[in-house]
Amino acid sequence: MSTLMDYATLRVIWWLILGVLLMGFAITDGFDLGLGASFTYLGRTDAERRALLSTIEPVWEGNQVWFVLGGGSAFAAWPLLYATSFSGLYLAMFLVLIALILRPVGFTYRGKLTDARWRAGWDIALTLGGALPALLLGVAFANLFLGVPFHFDNLQRPVVTGSFFSLLHPFALLGGIISLSMLILHGNTYAALKVGEPMAARARLVGRVAAVVFLLTFLGAGFWVYSALGGYEVTSVMDHAGPSDPTRKTVAIVTGAWLNNFRLWPLMWAAPVCAVVGALGAYVSLRAQHAGAAFMASILVQGATILTGGFALFPFLLPSSTHPSQSLTVWDASSSAKTLLLMLAAVLVFLPIILAYTGWVFKVLRGRVTLENLHDHEGGY
Repeated sequence: MSTLMDYATLRVIWWLILGVLLMGFAITDGFDLGLGASFTYLGRTDAERRALLSTIEPVWEGNQVWFVLGGGSAFAAWPLLYATSFSGLYLAMFLVLIALILRPVGFTYRGKLTDARWRAGWDIALTLGGALPALLLGVAFANLFLGVPFHFDNLQRPVVTGSFFSLLHPFALLGGIISLSMLILHGNTYAALKVGEPMAARARLVGRVAAVVFLLTFLGAGFWVYSALGGYEVTSVMDHAGPSDPTRKTVAIVTGAWLNNFRLWPLMWAAPVCAVVGALGAYVSLRAQHAGAAFMASILVQGATILTGGFALFPFLLPSSTHPSQSLTVWDASSSAKTLLLMLAAVLVFLPIILAYTGWVFKVLRGRVTLENLHDHEGGY
């Protein structure tokens, strides 16, 4: 294996790939979730709600590929991360999956009957199917900064000692609001771009409110991380190409340590700055009724927010609040070098195909959906 593809380099590459997949999920499936979370407010009549649904129903399933790829990459490239996180965050993940299941069922069954009560019930299900995952995914991500209560036994099996309610720390709930607001912003910039009036006007209003909420909570979380939140730092020498054994290091918890990488590599500050600039740009663009510019600014918000979290956490993947020295890092939680190299070859082949297909779909489905488009299709979307 060449020095360009040694074990340490492969680990960093797969950390970057995991980040790309998370950003792909937030940018594509994120507007589905955000639009769903505000769906019942944006659409006041059945025709308006059908117009809104028609903008996401053809693409949500393809967008979901990024979620599947993220879970698959975690399973294959970071098996300890996959096993521990799904044990420690089991109930939260279960609730996310239940909420995500509501969406395809709602898309399928809402239009089966024209009864108002039938459709109103599925409208509520679709709203929950957008809001709950957006909130809970943010809660789960914020818990990475707090640490998850787990350790490894003598056989290196993860033992989780916390409960679902222990995850509901105020900082984690703040992270949930950040996630919910940024996805609602994304969903409503998409709606402003894809539907006609009066839904587009409501989307511009909701999008501006979401941008303000995101800015306040994002900056508030940053100040909390800087001033009061204990951050993790490795205090022992680690072999970046060593075996995956998370019990062979020492870790200290120091207030403000989550900003160490930003101090070491100042260029990383570009990520949180871009998140703030993107939210401001989305607000201004929505106010000026430039939906396309607002959507592009919202894309910047999604990517930059995830990059900010990833840069702060590196090299940690899943810190432990009860046994900090057994936290999972990029250097001690991966699969073998051969596994990472083989999967990298597959990614280089299939990821461009997914990107090309996604681009083609959105090109085909370009244009707005107006109430006039639905006049001849009263029974479905």
